[in-house]
Amino acid sequence: MNLKTVKQAFYKSLPVLAGYVVLGIGFGILLRNAGYGLLWSAAMSLFIYAGSMQYVGVGLLTGGASVLTTAITTFMVNARHLFYSISMIDTYKEAGKYKPYMIFALTDETYSLLCDGTAPEGVDVNLYRTLVSFFNQCYWVTGSIIGNLIGSLLPFSTAGIEFSMTALFVASFTEQWLTTKNHVPALTGLLCTLLSLVLFGRENFLIPAMLMITLVLTILRRFEENHL
Repeated sequence: MNLKTVKQAFYKSLPVLAGYVVLGIGFGILLRNAGYGLLWSAAMSLFIYAGSMQYVGVGLLTGGASVLTTAITTFMVNARHLFYSISMIDTYKEAGKYKPYMIFALTDETYSLLCDGTAPEGVDVNLYRTLVSFFNQCYWVTGSIIGNLIGSLLPFSTAGIEFSMTALFVASFTEQWLTTKNHVPALTGLLCTLLSLVLFGRENFLIPAMLMITLVLTILRRFEENHL
């Protein structure tokens, strides 16, 4: 394995390290307080690996949700992945043996690191992207395990701990805003989300917002292509 590729992938993943470990700890504590031990925490982070859905999943487990309810809820919570992953088709199409894991591990934060399609010179590009995804998942799994252990030793109230995922999304948005000059996609997302929230309410706005964002960005892209 190319040592330079490993180092560059690790450096690229560092901005996610603190966020994922802290959020993973929050999830682990929440799961332990719900009565689920270390193996549950590790297994969910290894095989589900969907931060916000794992937080929601704690409620589904404790509430005895049906398979149908769980499937619908999972689709609603993770629907955003359908939209932003489309933009990675060209980036991942030549990934070969790495592709299945890269698709599985494409979280919001991993997407924010890899969406520009660039890679350092002298690295195995597909291995580099795979390792960025892998390191990010390692941070999440580690945090989940630590949190579950902490929860077993130091039980305390978990009220409001779910907000940590929202905080991470805000931090990711802020980083993208500061590091890019084109703010049209970000403004499109904010305006479409606000409009959907007003029209459909807080319980039903997510899917309409995603559809609206996709439609607007597609139209804008066609407009730009026609005027180049």
